[in-house]
Amino acid sequence: MARTVGQAGGVRGRRRKGEGPDLRESILDAAEALFSRHGFYGVTVRQVAAEAGVDTALIHYYFGAKRELFESVFARRAEILNAARLDALRAYAESQAGRLSAEGIIEAFIDPLIQRALTNDEGWRNYFRLVALVNNTPAWGGETMHRFFDPVVHKLIDTLALALPRAERQDLYWAYQFLTGAMMLTLSETGRIDQLSNGLCRSTDMEAIRERLYVWCAAGLEELVRRGR
Repeated sequence: MARTVGQAGGVRGRRRKGEGPDLRESILDAAEALFSRHGFYGVTVRQVAAEAGVDTALIHYYFGAKRELFESVFARRAEILNAARLDALRAYAESQAGRLSAEGIIEAFIDPLIQRALTNDEGWRNYFRLVALVNNTPAWGGETMHRFFDPVVHKLIDTLALALPRAERQDLYWAYQFLTGAMMLTLSETGRIDQLSNGLCRSTDMEAIRERLYVWCAAGLEELVRRGR
């Protein structure tokens, strides 16, 4: 879109691809969008360069090979989410000392993601789809998730153990396995539930998801603990 000059003489409007001082962020945005749609193997550096409006040499200058570019894309928002979730878990544990609940802990863990989904920011939408894709990639997905997200997951497990002292440790890990599947499918906004329910439910309705997801995950975990093995 062409830019126009405002009353004060400044330039306003969205910059063209390949323009502006923060080309590194533009490259990451372009790569994130492409990787989220086509996966790691379905994207070339040349395609990222074309999407970002830069030369391939600039991508190699900033990031090196495609693998390093992918790692940078994955790390950028992972760092933001990890910090937000650790803060939320810490705040919840401090405010509810002695009264921790599985539902409250799960809400603290997931809600930072839902909050970002509620902004309708396309970058976060792309990132959630990318994480879901990586999380379901057998060859190297588990190792990637391990490197970027394990510390905050271990904090979740430890906090759940405080709330549910009777829980078997392995059941807490299984509960996380099921929780993360539901969470990432939900955040991918695939439209599957829209078609299945004939429009009764919408995959983009994050408020409806908020009202149901935390209690659903907590109820399953609590029933596991209640039954024991």
